[in-house]
Amino acid sequence: MIRDFYDQFAFVEKDFFDQVYQVARLIPHGRVTSYGTIGKYLGAARSARMVGWAMNNAHVQIPSVPAHRVVNSQGLLTGKMHFETPFTMQERLAAEGVEVKNDRVVNFTKVFWDPMIELELD
Repeated sequence: MIRDFYDQFAFVEKDFFDQVYQVARLIPHGRVTSYGTIGKYLGAARSARMVGWAMNNAHVQIPSVPAHRVVNSQGLLTGKMHFETPFTMQERLAAEGVEVKNDRVVNFTKVFWDPMIELELD
């Protein structure tokens, strides 16, 4: 009985993580979104941490997941320690034209990508 519960949870978690990766792959070059925004888009508004856990495992996904484009709701690079170096996230964003100062995305609202809005336009 307990084993069935954990098997179901593992399936739900894997399915959710896969959905997170699918959304993250849609974030355009030079744009960012937040953990909470992805969770909200997937119908799980209070799942920002779960989205963060998915991003921690993004580096082994195929096709690749641009986890560097996912920041916290204030534009902070809170996931930077989960990259090859503490500077990799900022370097990848800078290579896409996203300016970062003091671990925060400059002009956050300007480069922010909200799938609830952006994907409705397609």
